[in-house]
Amino acid sequence: MKNHCIAALMMTLALSSVAYAEQATPQSPTEIIDTAPASDWRKISPHHMLILSLPTGDVYFELNEQLAPKHYARMKELTQKGFYKGLSMYRFVEGFVAQGGAGEQETEVATLTQEFVSQSARPVVLDMLVNQNDGYSARSGFLNGFAVAQNEDATQTWQIHCIGALGMARGNDVNSATSEFYVVIGHAPRYLDRNITVFGRVIAGMEHLQKLQRPGDANTPFNPITDMRLASQLPEYAQPNIKVMRTDSASFEALVEARKNRPEQWFITTPDYIDTCAMQVPSVIGD
Repeated sequence: MKNHCIAALMMTLALSSVAYAEQATPQSPTEIIDTAPASDWRKISPHHMLILSLPTGDVYFELNEQLAPKHYARMKELTQKGFYKGLSMYRFVEGFVAQGGAGEQETEVATLTQEFVSQSARPVVLDMLVNQNDGYSARSGFLNGFAVAQNEDATQTWQIHCIGALGMARGNDVNSATSEFYVVIGHAPRYLDRNITVFGRVIAGMEHLQKLQRPGDANTPFNPITDMRLASQLPEYAQPNIKVMRTDSASFEALVEARKNRPEQWFITTPDYIDTCAMQVPSVIGD
């Protein structure tokens, strides 16, 4: 009887160890995204979604009202008026930015006061802190789906220049921005942080910005803006259904950890680190 009990106990411990090992096996980034519950995703409001139509297809942006409300309002106002339709992406630098608008011809739009940094009386708590002292800021991470940085006491918050960042171009005067927008299409130029106002990001369609032609002589095709609309300007049935992973969710927290330490068999070295701009927020188009 005693030997039987010991054998049963050993079997139970063995099964428990297997169950624990299976539970402890980390998921890959793909598995985390594929199994994230519906509650860990949010639908982008059509009032915050900008659609830039280019000859090769549409680019979708989410606008960031919280950190740059004046630039957010300006972009919405001009878009609703049809200001950008028929203009062009007149500047394209591989691995850097694509810039659009009326260029030097634009003179009728009032200048904006810069919104390089959002000031707050109390600390702003990030959804996810990714890096401490990343070389360009005291801390960086995510807030409402946007990659941001902060000062040490978290009373200054700004969106950072990751790939896909949407900003408003300016001249030497810090308050000279009007309507010319740019999109980061290459390696994150973080040295631009707090020098230009950033107020949104690409959520889908980056490939169409990557296909733009570099403007040059008369024989080089320019890049026309077929249209620019807010999703809310479309009929309800035609409004894009795009969901992004909530950056305050357990799934996103697990995804950051998986990106820091890739669990897939192929990886030999894992750094236990990821740059904030390398941490893309997943998005899903459609139901």
